[in-house]
Amino acid sequence: MEADAVNVTGDDNNNQQPFPVILDELGKPIGAAALAYLGDAVFELQVRKRLVTCGQYNLNGMHKAAVDTVSASAQAAALARLSPVLTPQEVAVVRMGRNTKTSVPRSASVSEYRLSTGFEALVGYLYLSGNERRLQELMNLVWEEGDRQDED
Repeated sequence: MEADAVNVTGDDNNNQQPFPVILDELGKPIGAAALAYLGDAVFELQVRKRLVTCGQYNLNGMHKAAVDTVSASAQAAALARLSPVLTPQEVAVVRMGRNTKTSVPRSASVSEYRLSTGFEALVGYLYLSGNERRLQELMNLVWEEGDRQDED
């Protein structure tokens, strides 16, 4: 599935990065909320894969680590770590996800939840656009930084 960049801002000047759009099988754009929905599942799978392949947890430990890693606050922190290396197109996807209207659970602040939704939208976008290499590159950066923080 190819990702097409479409300027949906209505602004013809080139100061604004066009919002990247992925089309579904019927040719309709997939919204940021749907990208975040998929990104949530993809990220959880990435986390579980990493925990299983590290081989250092029992099942209860892996579950607790996974829950902690996929929390809104952890995803918001991951996005903050990735921000310096994101492309303008990826930033546009994050912005779309962050600005999506959603209800916020009690377990997260509005700010954290919006940032985590932006992170999930980015993960879903990279997955659906077939950019697995870039997705893995970003996940590796998240893991490296997380490992450094665990050592402190």
